[in-house]
Amino acid sequence: MALDPDAIGAESGPRRTTWESKDCILYALGVGAGVDELAYTTENTKGTEQQVLPTYPVVLSMDPGIFKRFGTFDWAKLVHAEQGVEVLRPLPPKGAVLTTTRIADMFDKGKAALVVTESESVDEDTGEAMFRTRSALFIGGAGGWGGDRGPSSTWEAPERSPDHTVTYSTRADQALLYRLSGDRNPLHSDPAFARRAGFERPILHGLCTYGFTGRALLHALAGGDAQGLRSMDARFAAPVLPGDTLHVDIWGTGDGEAVFRTRKDDGTVVLTNGRCTLNAGAAR
Repeated sequence: MALDPDAIGAESGPRRTTWESKDCILYALGVGAGVDELAYTTENTKGTEQQVLPTYPVVLSMDPGIFKRFGTFDWAKLVHAEQGVEVLRPLPPKGAVLTTTRIADMFDKGKAALVVTESESVDEDTGEAMFRTRSALFIGGAGGWGGDRGPSSTWEAPERSPDHTVTYSTRADQALLYRLSGDRNPLHSDPAFARRAGFERPILHGLCTYGFTGRALLHALAGGDAQGLRSMDARFAAPVLPGDTLHVDIWGTGDGEAVFRTRKDDGTVVLTNGRCTLNAGAAR
């Protein structure tokens, strides 16, 4: 059982993905948006044009086909390690894209490996780039081929108090709602499966925590306007249980950029290495 380092540069796709208004609303509800965010949770509110959360592309760009190019590995030892998204054009509430995903790199961590994938999605009709995503996947037991260990992180939270802290409570059934956007992994719904994986009960999807954090950035830095947030990158640091409260600490760093982290009530950091950029003219 081994990964194939020669697969670096391999591609899958283009894969066609479509979405409609209700899909955008379901995703928004899944990451905690509600009655105070009707631009994201309704399509027929008078005087309010529907918008799409800028983290929604992490759902649209998923392509299971790329995993077939990794080589062989134990799926039970695969963990989502990092996620990034860059929105090049505001997403319409209905559309279709063609997504090409490539294996950008593989790093040998000794007893484990880190596989980095990058995707670009273009408008099906015009060919114009709509969004890009980047994922890093940590795979236990898959290292040891003598490859590059990869770059070290230089991210540090500023020593001053955050400029903003946004607090959201997740629901006890949050994972059951979020899974309807496409990730049906039983780790997030089946108590017996979660126990076999070493958890007391099903955990929240990492990308759900990512979406909650994206909402915090959107409202704290861009006045809640989807066109304000251009990019967002973060590393998954610890699991979240449905019902946990999340606190998103945000520090502006100038020139339309900010760094952030997300933590639980007990101080456990669940998202770290957070960086985001705003589009020119975004409220902040």
